[in-house]
Amino acid sequence: MNSIRIKCPAKINLTLEVENQRDDGFHNIKSVMQLINLYDYLDISVEKSDSTLIELTGNNPELPYNEKNLVYKAADLFLKTTGFENYHIKINIEKNIPLSAGLAGGSTDSAGTILGLNILFGNILSKEKMNALCASLGSDLNVCLEGGCLLATGRGEKTEKLPFVSMPVTLIKPKNLGISAKEAYTKYSLKTNKPKYNKTEKIIEALKHGKEIKEFLYNDLEYAVFGDYKELQHIKSILPSSIMSGSGSTYFVLENSNQEFPQDYQVIKDLHFIPDGCSAE
Repeated sequence: MNSIRIKCPAKINLTLEVENQRDDGFHNIKSVMQLINLYDYLDISVEKSDSTLIELTGNNPELPYNEKNLVYKAADLFLKTTGFENYHIKINIEKNIPLSAGLAGGSTDSAGTILGLNILFGNILSKEKMNALCASLGSDLNVCLEGGCLLATGRGEKTEKLPFVSMPVTLIKPKNLGISAKEAYTKYSLKTNKPKYNKTEKIIEALKHGKEIKEFLYNDLEYAVFGDYKELQHIKSILPSSIMSGSGSTYFVLENSNQEFPQDYQVIKDLHFIPDGCSAE
């Protein structure tokens, strides 16, 4: 086998509560994350070569197809970790997950890269080692690699499996608004009042006992950025039960919503929770 196609699912944050800022500049969080059936696809091929070359292509002109891309960084880290040299690695990124959306699009693609290369190179790395590589690259990669419903702690790299329930999802994103994690966490840090609702513990208990979870959806980062963007306020005014995912700007509701939005909003319907993470197709 010298080529493979990997499905890389998006995630949503059912809860996201910020604990404190770390010495490395990141924040410790506690978050219940859930993978959904919105996928990017990676077509990865590997050939022997006179030198090592990582070549990226894709369908989204907004992405950098060079060493700045997390997919490139993941492939480079895989090669350096395993010691493989003189390979030409081609990766085409079919992007379906919106950018700067709080849905882990970059993280899931880089986790999928590690998984795909590991399969192509004969599963040389254990699951534990793949998780270690994911943790070194970013905050949500481990969630995307493991899949299902998980409690994520630390900066998001420590995961614990939670009971899986099947639920519908609708996403709503302002087309022209992306919010970076840096912006959202910085604005949260500047808040003088940081309420503690302990929604994460409450939703975990609900999941464990098969109870309704919608009343426990919560995101500290929504609290941090909501007042600065009329687009987010518009979504909330139309769907009061909606919650922002990650650092935004995507909101979601746990239902198949037919609510209409203006053309400058992207609505992705008929989604649902999935029990898996990145996988070979």
